[in-house]
Amino acid sequence: MINYPFLSTLILLPLIGALFIFLFIRDDSNFSVQNMTIMAFWTTILNFIISVVILAKYDFSASGFQFTESHIWISKYDIGYRLGIDGISLLMIVLTTALMPICILCSKNAIKKRHKEYFICFLLLESFIIGTFASTDLLLFYIFFEVILIPMYLIIGIWGGKNRIYAAYKFFLYTLFGSILFLLAIIVIVIKAQTTDIVELYKLAPVIFSFDVAKYLWLALFIAFAVKVPMWPFHTWLPDAHVQAPTAGSVILAAVLLKIGAYGLLRFSLPMFPEASYYFKDFVIILSLIAIIYTSIVAFIQTDIKKLVAYSSVAHMGYVTLGIFTFTEQGLVGAVFQMVSHGIISGALFISIGVIYNRLNTRNISEIGGLASVMPHYSFLFIIFMLGSVALPATSGFVGEFLILLAAYQSSPEVMIFAAVGVILGAIYMLWLAKQLIMGEPLNKKILELKDLNVTEGLTLLPLAILVIYFGIQPAPIINMIELNLTDLLSNINSVVGK
Repeated sequence: MINYPFLSTLILLPLIGALFIFLFIRDDSNFSVQNMTIMAFWTTILNFIISVVILAKYDFSASGFQFTESHIWISKYDIGYRLGIDGISLLMIVLTTALMPICILCSKNAIKKRHKEYFICFLLLESFIIGTFASTDLLLFYIFFEVILIPMYLIIGIWGGKNRIYAAYKFFLYTLFGSILFLLAIIVIVIKAQTTDIVELYKLAPVIFSFDVAKYLWLALFIAFAVKVPMWPFHTWLPDAHVQAPTAGSVILAAVLLKIGAYGLLRFSLPMFPEASYYFKDFVIILSLIAIIYTSIVAFIQTDIKKLVAYSSVAHMGYVTLGIFTFTEQGLVGAVFQMVSHGIISGALFISIGVIYNRLNTRNISEIGGLASVMPHYSFLFIIFMLGSVALPATSGFVGEFLILLAAYQSSPEVMIFAAVGVILGAIYMLWLAKQLIMGEPLNKKILELKDLNVTEGLTLLPLAILVIYFGIQPAPIINMIELNLTDLLSNINSVVGK
């Protein structure tokens, strides 16, 4: 049973769902839309169940990749269709498959046109994201890394807001710029190493490349991944993309796509170029601190809720890159924990914003207030997500940021102080946002007539609120999944840099 190609199934199933919708559902009538929604929803649910089966079968006491599949494509350069997962990639895959059904439910009433193309795009997106996290071949990773752009570009450009075309182009051009550098680096690596198998590259790359060449290759990979994270100063595409994207697009963008950049740093930059990674660590820490403090300050002056949460995402991802480049066990574990926690919390916040926008057709903070008196269930859940975002103890946000601050102190007390300033700034603007939206008296008659969460909205938000609390109280399941892989990674880096 363990020889069954679980990972290929995870990649193929959404493609089959998309193909079914493309071939057998032809018009945009209410009946067809209902069928498309059912098909997309149950496809993503089935994929989630398969990922849970993989989770149950995964051996957390073993290091290295499991559930491996390998088929050679171009033998001369040892390029192949290679799949495999470790604890980090498994965690990212489960996060993706768990959020996809929620995204389909979010889209049920929010999408008003071209439903067929919309659901096809989302299923393609799921397939490509899983392929990215499951690839153990450098070129295969790059292919999935690139094709993700297409459905996401269409989701923003077709189903987004008024300035969707501008936001879609900006998103595409930024990420394409980074990808070209990534491709150039791959060409150099393939010519020299004669393989794209990342298990082999982990052994070969630190040996066959001189330190000077490794620095340039590291920079090319770093820019590609920094754009995706996004790190300051590559972050400007993100607020526009978030504001213009439909709710489900924002959810998957914040919860999963941003994590691919940080995942790339952990999967490729650090293990393949450990010396160069260590050489540039202060540079990345400074960029991370700027991202944390600068984007937190920018978040203060936003009038659009989505834009405020988008800037807060840049700040939170700054903690992820800070944790990675402290080169400590706490920092690496904290960074991956923060990736998962931010995925849950940011996804929930964007769904919450979508709920209000669907009712009031506005995201202007000054036009919304007093929601607690008319939407008590919504307000309760929003407060949980807000507290998770400000890293209150007993929420998942606390665990990741605490470990990263601990690691930052080991790196330098000054780094820890600057990172802690970001925590304070984040708490101030998120508490202010909650006060404006939730507290006080309803601002106008339109708000007085608002209805609380319906069943579908409750089913999308409640599981996320439970996860925020559960992982805040019981972080061990996540830490146990990733600790061994990250300890091995740190040990390999230290052996190379001579720490």
